Amino acid sequence: MSSPRLLSPALLTLAVAAFAIGTAEFIIMGLLPIMAADLHIPLSRAGYLVSAYALGVVAGGPVLASFIARLEEKRALMGLMSIFVAGNLACLLAPSLMPLLLARVLTAFCHASFIGTAAVMAARLAPPGMAGRAMALMFSGMTLANVLGVPAGTLIGQVSGWRASFAAVMALGIVTLLLIGRQVPAQSGSPASAAKPPRLPGVVWFALLCSVLAASSMFAFFTYLLPVLNQISGLPQAYASPVLLLCGMGLVLGGWLGGRLTDWNLSRGLVLTLLLLCASLLGFYLLAEWLGLALLLMATWGSMAFALCMLLQALVIRLAGPAAARASTFNVGAFNLGNALGAWLAGWLLDQGGSLARLSLLAAALAGLTLLATLGVLHARAARGMRLASA
Repeated sequence: MSSPRLLSPALLTLAVAAFAIGTAEFIIMGLLPIMAADLHIPLSRAGYLVSAYALGVVAGGPVLASFIARLEEKRALMGLMSIFVAGNLACLLAPSLMPLLLARVLTAFCHASFIGTAAVMAARLAPPGMAGRAMALMFSGMTLANVLGVPAGTLIGQVSGWRASFAAVMALGIVTLLLIGRQVPAQSGSPASAAKPPRLPGVVWFALLCSVLAASSMFAFFTYLLPVLNQISGLPQAYASPVLLLCGMGLVLGGWLGGRLTDWNLSRGLVLTLLLLCASLLGFYLLAEWLGLALLLMATWGSMAFALCMLLQALVIRLAGPAAARASTFNVGAFNLGNALGAWLAGWLLDQGGSLARLSLLAAALAGLTLLATLGVLHARAARGMRLASA
């Protein structure tokens, strides 16, 4: 059996690291109402903590790229995880919103570089012919963060306060740092030379725009999901953690579904997923007052949203060709730029007097724009394939 060979201590350590980073990114969703009340700020302003993290991811990749390229992989990962621990410590100690925003940016700085470096290392450590599965194993940590990390962090915040949640994430980062030092092998030889990276084909930039729009839709809905369920669907606050667990299970299902659709037919999978995503958001707007239906549509939305992330990642990689690694890193930034944009748009809508109920309409509109942009990219991809075939 090949599975035991794949599940090496080093790969499992990388998955734990991805779990820690994913938990730090998404835990804010379950803590927003608690943090807004404790810091005495409107819920819409608390939502900027989501945007701050996303912008930190977007900025951190380019800023740290040249520095990381000069380091051996293991040292780079340990340095990046040290930034992660320091950022969560700063969140724990932040006395008000502005220092907390800066601390979230610091925490996020390691995100893109760590995930990109870990993905390359996972592929290198994999047995022959199993590089893809090794990277999937590493990324599974991000998915499990939504199923286990976010509900657990939310429960800790409800029982002991939001600062205790950040203390738990910081402790997880320290454990991960120790595991990297013990379980991850150092790369033999010297770091790769800084050769000029291949240019991205023009169509890849339009695919990255699709990722920005898709993430904007996701976070326009996800950022204020708990307040919507509390105030419109009648969900008791005490059930926030189980509901986030249900949503996380939908995301896990979406990750599996996205992989299956990619192998089946990438183009059809993208269109089908986007249509179902729009339908689930519109259905949520119409039926949110019924808690059972709202939860069902939420889980459906989570599955479609994460399946779309997987499908767009595959699309970017296939379009990029020799520049696949660089395009994949850019796509992490594109998703997080969309995260920031979606959370900001949702907060802006609320500041302008819009109701929480209208956030699902905003997300549906952004998903519709994603569908239109994706159809354009798929058309360009097909035309490009025909030109290459006739050359």
